[in-house]
Amino acid sequence: MNTMTLWHISGWEFAALAAAALLVGFSKTAVSGANTVSLAIFAAVLPARASTGALLPILIAGDVLAVLTYRRHAHWPTLWRLFPAVAVGVVAGTVFLEWADDGIVRTSIGAILLLMAGVTVWRRRTADAEEEPDSVATRAGRVKARSYGVLGGFTTMVANAGGPVMSMYLLSAGFRKLGFLGTSAFFFLIVNVSKVPFSVGLGLIDAHSLLLDLALVVFVVPGAFIGKWAVNRINQRLFERLVIAATVVGAVQLLVR
Repeated sequence: MNTMTLWHISGWEFAALAAAALLVGFSKTAVSGANTVSLAIFAAVLPARASTGALLPILIAGDVLAVLTYRRHAHWPTLWRLFPAVAVGVVAGTVFLEWADDGIVRTSIGAILLLMAGVTVWRRRTADAEEEPDSVATRAGRVKARSYGVLGGFTTMVANAGGPVMSMYLLSAGFRKLGFLGTSAFFFLIVNVSKVPFSVGLGLIDAHSLLLDLALVVFVVPGAFIGKWAVNRINQRLFERLVIAATVVGAVQLLVR
């Protein structure tokens, strides 16, 4: 597979990947889903298929830091309800990656990013209008959990872009900030670790990609500390607008590349 090593990356490209790793740490402890920008950066610098494998260990490092920070706030009944549907989505995404070439994956990532940006905008506009969020214990809640689970599993396997899907689900289920962060932290740690064997089997993770990850993972830590400091201070509405704009730019770049 045409993976990239440190010796094939220019200084500016490495700086862009380092910034993306920093943003992963920040998104895991402050604004879940903001790492769609990291996805766009990785896919722009690396080959599209290789970028999904190279980013995965970085995401797992961020997940570990998020779990250590918010481990007491996870809601496990919600997690157990989601996991079976997510597994279906991950398998579907694996089959897709086995079939798709680099051009199709790049286009798919761009389209998924645009979809996620649209989902985020829709979620922001409707969140305030929802007076009574659906309970995860109701029939409608179970159907919604399965639907979001399958979509989240597929998007996280194909493009590591399940964050906005799960963000919308958890917010619509009525989670407060700490419960949201704790539940999503455990969710993505478990799901991302479960993706590793699939990614290795597809050739998306190898010795070269792990060497690059080793050089980048150190940037996740300061990002996580910045996120922990900023979570109660950040103007989240403005930040989400910037994230959406950057995601759209990255998606368009992938689609026209």
